[in-house]
Amino acid sequence: MPLTTNPQPGNAPHTGDLFPIRAVASLTGVNPITLRAWERRYGLIKPVRTASGHRRYRREEIAAIHRVQDLLARGIPIGQVQHSLAARPDDKPPGRDTIWDGYRRRMLGAISRFDEQGIEAAYGEALSLHPIDEVTSRLLLPLLEELGRRWECSEGSVAEEHFFTTYLRNKLGARLHHRARAGTGPRVLAACLPGEHHEIGLLLFALAVHEAGLRPVLLGADTPLGELALAARHGGCAAIVLSGSTTPSAPVLATELPALVGKASVPVFVGGIASVRERDAIIAAGATPLGTEMGPAAQRLRSVIPAPPRLERTPLPSMQGVRES
Repeated sequence: MPLTTNPQPGNAPHTGDLFPIRAVASLTGVNPITLRAWERRYGLIKPVRTASGHRRYRREEIAAIHRVQDLLARGIPIGQVQHSLAARPDDKPPGRDTIWDGYRRRMLGAISRFDEQGIEAAYGEALSLHPIDEVTSRLLLPLLEELGRRWECSEGSVAEEHFFTTYLRNKLGARLHHRARAGTGPRVLAACLPGEHHEIGLLLFALAVHEAGLRPVLLGADTPLGELALAARHGGCAAIVLSGSTTPSAPVLATELPALVGKASVPVFVGGIASVRERDAIIAAGATPLGTEMGPAAQRLRSVIPAPPRLERTPLPSMQGVRES
């Protein structure tokens, strides 16, 4: 089941994949009067009608609205927008890739302005329309990669990256805290590899783990591996998962990781870019690489962790035949 956020203006109620005009107005920032004009006067969107005549918008219409907004932002007059939309080679509504490109452009623009409300609007809309694992893989991870690339090419700044990672850390941390109250599955100890100071990948994986029916126990960034075996034992954890977005040092792979595997009484896994670049070394250390696809990695982790034994309830004695005193 996809993760949903708390009710906010961008998360108005809807039925199935059909959204009322007020919800679409909140999701896109285009007021209902303008939406009706785009439909009647310019034929830019085509909502369906209910039996009572109310408009209902599909995801394709919402994507088309964003496409119209992009064209208008480029300076194309509203009267020529229909021609620009029709000029698409396949003459179809914008595809899912275009939708995610639009989300990324909106969030990058908000990040460059240090506009937290702008980030929140785009991120909240994506979560209201798509499953959390799709938002993670098609929006957040590519966005983080783009920010890193912009910084390396001097197109962006370290301040932009820190601004967004702080925002995302707070959002993901709050969501995990809220969901942890309802967790009942096996516990998994999750930590960053030594030298890893970026927790976002770990937090995103923790959400995927929770979706898979497990309970993550987070230790955070730059965790000494020598302490994890005892922590997992005291915490009753069924596995240890390490996250790395950069290549760990040689001593970590050659000495510390094998020592952890030897001490731990539960399996040890490594995810992130490090698990791809150093796959052979991780396997040689006795750990299991998980790769970078968080959804499949969480499901794989779940498949190898046995479910906790169910406690048999002792039936209450029958009251049949017992006389009242």
